[in-house]
Order: sequence, then structure tokens, then C-alpha cells
Amino acid sequence: MTKLDELINWFNEKDRVLVALSGGVDSALVAYAAFQNLGNSAKAVTADYKTLSRDELSSAQRVCSEIGIKQIVINYNELENENFVRNDKNRCFYCRDELAKNLFELAKKLGADTIVDGTQLDDLDDYRPGIDALKSNGIQSPLVETGFTKKQVRDEAKRINLSVFDRPSNSCLASRIPWGQRISAERLTRIEVGESIVKQTLGANQVRVRDLDGIAKIEVGKNELELFSDKLKMDEIILKLEQIGFKSVIIDPEGYKSGKINVIAD
Repeated sequence: MTKLDELINWFNEKDRVLVALSGGVDSALVAYAAFQNLGNSAKAVTADYKTLSRDELSSAQRVCSEIGIKQIVINYNELENENFVRNDKNRCFYCRDELAKNLFELAKKLGADTIVDGTQLDDLDDYRPGIDALKSNGIQSPLVETGFTKKQVRDEAKRINLSVFDRPSNSCLASRIPWGQRISAERLTRIEVGESIVKQTLGANQVRVRDLDGIAKIEVGKNELELFSDKLKMDEIILKLEQIGFKSVIIDPEGYKSGKINVIAD
């Protein structure tokens, strides 16, 4: 029995299932397994909230089309939640707690008895209060329960030809703002536009534009750092980022690392 078979069999004896689906590979593999076992009794749910980039939404829509699973998009504004907007170290908890409540409201309407997400074993090694929020609300994590690491998720996704098998890990746009600095729609917009500018200009695959109180700090994947050596392209990026509202631009010479700004800002 393969790892994927184990994941598919996890859904045995489930009735109706909702899969919390982002645009990434982890939840995509869970959605695939659920659909293989349950067919139309499995549905994918994507929360189109204010901190989800359009690129992630497009990826989620594409993967649902590949799998054949029906996608439901729910909308709400987490910027109306002061606990979230003030952006302390529990920001992700408040975000995922609100997501869980919206998912359970939908599950009640659809008669779904199980809600699952894409958390896998490697996620448990980092500070992830959002995972605690989902777990405390009764959302289950089949990848954890069947022992999937990130590499195993990618390997299985590649084997079944999911286009997101090598998609870089991503997180909500609010993660680009240091704890202690308030989240606003304006900041989220310039972050999203800024990352699009950097990706298109440099051709980088893994990109973060951190908003450090109005200063743009650009990170790319460690294997892409040489892209910063193109002075003409960097000058173009700096000009465009300043045009969309950043006060100045700095480059992170160490490359992208998850959670790099998870500190309380002064």
C-alpha cells in the first residue's frame, strides 16, 4: 500500500467532507484523496479573505479543476476583526479561529460531518498558532494522521500530475508584516503588488516583500540570490516599489526563510 493509498483510505466511512483548500500542494493532495474516496461527497472550500493573494486563489481554482472536485469559495473580511488587525503573536490563531467558524457554518448548511485541512508533519516543527486554532475547533489533519512529510506530499503530488507539486510554500499576505505593526488593506495591497513586480521582473520563483513599517525588504529563494546581481532590473524594481507607496527598498542577502520576521516590532 502506498502513502497515497493510506491517505485515500483515511476517508473510509466518512459521509460528507469539506476540505479547506488553499492554493498549495498540501491541501491539494488532501482534496485529491478525498475526491478519490468520496467523489462528489467531498467538496473543497477556499476562503477568499483579504489576506489571500489573487495568485493563490487562481492556483486553488486550477487545482480543483485538475482534481475534478467542486470548489466553494466563501468570502469574509478578517480586517473587521480587531484581534487580527492589531497583529500580535497570536494573529494566526485569530485568523484560523475565524476561518474554522466559517467552515463549520458552511458544513452545517451542507450536512458535512468532517472538515479537514492540509497540515502535514513538517508544519508541526514551527510556531503555528493557526494550527492550534484549527485543531481546537475540531478540524482534522489527514496528512499528519497518516504521517506525511512535505517531501512525501510533493512526491505523491508529482506522481499523480498535480501542477502544484513543486509550487513554493506560501502564507497569507499578513505574514509579511512584523508583529506589532497594524495590518491594513493598503499595506496588504502594496505587498501583493510588490511581490508580483519582483516575480515578473526577476523571474524569481520564491518571493517575499516584507513591509517593515513602509520599508520593502525583498527576499528570494536561497538558490535565486544571483538574480539580485542584475542592476538594471533591480533599479526598475526599486523605482516601481517606491511608486506604489514603499518609502525605500532593501535586499535580504540571506534569502527567504519562513517566519523570519516573527518578532514583536518596536
